[in-house]
Amino acid sequence: MGYEAALLGLARDDERIMVLTAENRAPIRHAGAALGSRFVDVGIAEQTLVGMSAGLALRGRVPVAHALATFLTMRAFEFIRTDVGVANLPVKLVGYVPGLLSESNGPTHQALEDVALMRGIPNLRVFCPADHEDLVLGLPAVVADPAPWYVRWLDRPAAVRHEPFAIGRSEVVSEGSDVGILVYGTLFREAHEAVLRLAELGVSARLVNLRTLVPVDEKTILATARLTRLLVTIEDHFLTGGLRSIVSEILVRHALPARVHTISLGDRWFRPGPLAQVLEAERLLGPQLADRILEVLSDDRDR
Repeated sequence: MGYEAALLGLARDDERIMVLTAENRAPIRHAGAALGSRFVDVGIAEQTLVGMSAGLALRGRVPVAHALATFLTMRAFEFIRTDVGVANLPVKLVGYVPGLLSESNGPTHQALEDVALMRGIPNLRVFCPADHEDLVLGLPAVVADPAPWYVRWLDRPAAVRHEPFAIGRSEVVSEGSDVGILVYGTLFREAHEAVLRLAELGVSARLVNLRTLVPVDEKTILATARLTRLLVTIEDHFLTGGLRSIVSEILVRHALPARVHTISLGDRWFRPGPLAQVLEAERLLGPQLADRILEVLSDDRDR
């Protein structure tokens, strides 16, 4: 089942659900015809989108609002923080083409700080599915949850068959003792390919699809740190405020020492291009990730 079909199915079963967009209809092309007055397109006005969603939520509705991730999280940040976060309203914010998925668009459209911004708002929860199947699996729980959510929308095909979704619980895809790989979103597929490559070379890897970053599965992150020699975080996000920050905060809070290696976009935007070319240029393809991890393991052995 596709995202739109899943969302419309939920809306058919619950008349409180409304679907909104800021002229971002790509993932919900048929929603207007299907929902009538329960579908609203505010145009290119993300602040209006969030403010309207908050107002609808105050009146008993469950708004699912769509916009380009970069403009949703930055242009409307104050509205998300104040109207949605402070009031703790059940607004679901869906960020389209986050991270590397903006592809050929330049820095103005690259949402590479969205996780940091959204997880910094009290009450707001964050769902970063590994692929389209994971998105659809998590959607019912996210929409039914009374908390506000930010969702990193994703349409990449699934690399694995996923376990049932539960808020705050990650998915351990493979077991291993050499490397623990923590990943979410777009780069899960590449991380999975890296694990297969590492296995061919005799390196065992524990692969964890984190799914929700708020609330995050601290128990599994701590277990992965204890069970492996090297902990690797992989994400299409800036270094600050993303997964590396989340993992570091958890390790410090529990006074657990661990060798952590971060693979991210650092502190820069990526050069625009088709996704496959961007992945290759940033050394984020599966085989390239495997090589980068092997380099770190080799350096550790040489010490």
